[in-house]
Amino acid sequence: MSRVRVGAVGAGWWATSNHFPIFAARDDVELVGVCGIGPELASVRDQFGFGFATPDYDELLAADLDAMVIATPHDLHYGQAVAAIDRGLHVLVEKPVTLVAAEGWDLAERVEAAGVHFLAPYGWNYKPFTVEARRLVAAGYLGEIQHVLCHMASPTRGLFAGDTDDIRSLWDSKTSGPAPSTWQSPEHGGGYAHGQVTHSSALLFWLTGLRSVSVMAKVSTGGARVDLFDAAVISFDGGAIGALSGAATVPDGDPYQVDLRVFGTEGMLLVDTERERVSLHRYDGKKWDLDIEAGAGAYECIVPPNRFIDLIVGASTENNSDAGVAARSVELIDAMIRSSVAGGAETSVHDRKGAL
Repeated sequence: MSRVRVGAVGAGWWATSNHFPIFAARDDVELVGVCGIGPELASVRDQFGFGFATPDYDELLAADLDAMVIATPHDLHYGQAVAAIDRGLHVLVEKPVTLVAAEGWDLAERVEAAGVHFLAPYGWNYKPFTVEARRLVAAGYLGEIQHVLCHMASPTRGLFAGDTDDIRSLWDSKTSGPAPSTWQSPEHGGGYAHGQVTHSSALLFWLTGLRSVSVMAKVSTGGARVDLFDAAVISFDGGAIGALSGAATVPDGDPYQVDLRVFGTEGMLLVDTERERVSLHRYDGKKWDLDIEAGAGAYECIVPPNRFIDLIVGASTENNSDAGVAARSVELIDAMIRSSVAGGAETSVHDRKGAL
């Protein structure tokens, strides 16, 4: 195809500050239509060059499209993605791609049956240093994975707790700020686990190929309506165990913390975005310590939207955050939240899906 005909549902903060500028700058993308609500929709259409704007998703689906970008509130992703996939469209679905494990795996199965591309834009999965870390793991240098540590902390208290006078001031967006109804509402999938642990867990699952089996978890709100702190002990298929933590209270202006440590029968891997290091050290003395450019560990999401188009036009075959990776993250967080509601009781990940 000469140009990928793209529709977009959701025209808020993240779509307008990240995805739409990237697509509008590409010569091989035609922005056909945008669906959203609110008085800013017409200005979004004009700013990025969409052919039309509509509040009706069915109208957008009926247009001549190749692909759909879904950047609506978390609890709307699944239904909108199903409709697009069933229409035969390639889909970029913002994280978390859904809130329920069974729905995550249903999306993966629909994508495979339809033969379309599905990408969840997890930026850290596309960093050159994480790509090299995954290559080392895939080459077998760790041996069999036995234990993992997955930690993430970020300056997001204002986003999730809503205890700032101007939430827009925390984010670089010229059109709109994050909607409190998305990020601060437990009913709509707000909270640190769905909003941030989704990143670190998706990176872990992509790097290692693991899948969780059961979880014992606790969360704390710190006075907010949603979780600001998360802690879990995880059992993985194959016998590995792990620990996960998350915290929303890094001081504003300090860097994000994503720290993964993976221990195997033949060595250990350290991936640390804050201190910008990747090290794989084997027990036989062989070592890989990557040179990482200063500032490269900071989060950005430029590659994933570009990669989505590249996959469609055949310019790339590398999808570092496909439906399977996204579903593994969803089912872990789903089980974490259910475990916390049950007082930290061990909770099967497969209660929402069935056997592996």
